Amino acid sequence: MSTDMNPDLSADLNPDLNTRMSPDGPGELRIAYSPCPNDTFVFDAWAHGRVPGAPALDVTFADIDITNGMAERGEFDVLKVSYAVLPYVLDEYALLPCGGALGRGCGPLVLTREAGADLTGRTVAVPSERSTAYLLFRLWAADTVPGGVGEVVVMPFHEIMPAVRDGKVDAGLVIHEARFTYQNYGLHRLADMGEHWEATTGLPIPLGAIIAKRSLGARTLELLARAARTSVQAAWDDPEASRAYVLEHAQEMDPGVADQHIGLYVNEFTADLGEDGYAAVRGLLTRAAAEGLVPPLGPNALDFPR
Repeated sequence: MSTDMNPDLSADLNPDLNTRMSPDGPGELRIAYSPCPNDTFVFDAWAHGRVPGAPALDVTFADIDITNGMAERGEFDVLKVSYAVLPYVLDEYALLPCGGALGRGCGPLVLTREAGADLTGRTVAVPSERSTAYLLFRLWAADTVPGGVGEVVVMPFHEIMPAVRDGKVDAGLVIHEARFTYQNYGLHRLADMGEHWEATTGLPIPLGAIIAKRSLGARTLELLARAARTSVQAAWDDPEASRAYVLEHAQEMDPGVADQHIGLYVNEFTADLGEDGYAAVRGLLTRAAAEGLVPPLGPNALDFPR
């Protein structure tokens, strides 16, 4: 569906939220997502008031490690987070069935300065220990690094490739656009976490989720899901409309790389998780819990309130 075909969504809004909502006032929903092209592409129409009847958004940009912490502290109404953080936040937040990032052939990479390096006992930089990338890495390492990796160092995503290049760490776990740029740093791909995940499960790779506070109520949560779907469809219908917003926040990324990034991470699972998407999320968190990496999920924890 496209925005010009979609009815005004405000009729479905939680009445309590509707009474306190205004384009510039405190009724805006506080949302945090990354400046990465996939997020700005998905949320462009909604953030700029081009989804009729959707709540206005007060947007904060933050890396995924920051938004994961925000979710654990319950600081925002809506957040883009790692699927890995869900076991810690689903009492307060509900998983929206759309707007996030899953896919095939888009997994995190382990990069090293030398091809074929042995990571046994080595220092590895990761963007977050509460990230999906980290869970995929730990599941991969359990299968392929019998001696176990050494120290794990958390650092901001944009610092990881320079740190590997400069020898500050032995390897780096990277996500998103690094798939297209790591060779610029003279680095080698040691392993693709997504390839390992897909080979062992046959499922898509769950990366980033959209969550919203349960206290908003089921009607408003449904409205948010519809708004997210409408926003991404609007971006697909008119990609040029989002280009300025995408490039403004893409951290000097080449426009061609930004387009590749969007093409890889914004797909049918962004519009709707579907059966395979939910199976991937459950599979990841169940396997991670079995390894002691996250708490186990309750049987209905991923269900969307109706």
